[in-house]
Amino acid sequence: MNMMAKKKEDKTNVMRILDQHGIPYRAHTYPAGGPVDGVSVAAMLGQDPQQVFKTLVTRSAGGNYYVFDIPVAENLDLKKAAKAVGEKSIAMLPQKELLGLTGYVHGGCSPVGMKKQFPTVFHETAELFDTICVSAGRVGAQVELAPGALMALLGASSADITV
Repeated sequence: MNMMAKKKEDKTNVMRILDQHGIPYRAHTYPAGGPVDGVSVAAMLGQDPQQVFKTLVTRSAGGNYYVFDIPVAENLDLKKAAKAVGEKSIAMLPQKELLGLTGYVHGGCSPVGMKKQFPTVFHETAELFDTICVSAGRVGAQVELAPGALMALLGASSADITV
């Protein structure tokens, strides 16, 4: 079986959505059985970890959901994140609830193409780069694209949301 031909056709839902909106991107893949922490993935792909963003899902005390995208080596500051979305407090979504809520598994969660579009905030450094990487919606795949185009697609804002 020709694996190269299959790879080309192997688009994720995220890639299809970007195609539909005419947003250019470069797909990157890595072995899905390997590490799922973003720093290791960035190192494996020779990327600057400041330009590789992980997608985190949170819930407020009132039951509202928010998505935060931050550089893989950073940690989300829950107080700053809550302030950025006008909530008193937020907490990380339990991992077991991620798939049901977003349609994505841990390590393959993308801000693009969740079952429902939640308010999304990128760390303010996203806008400093020509391109950033986010998950393509499954472990082992990511997309590299212009942060402005991505944020416009998502209606996302940016703020200082890391520790």
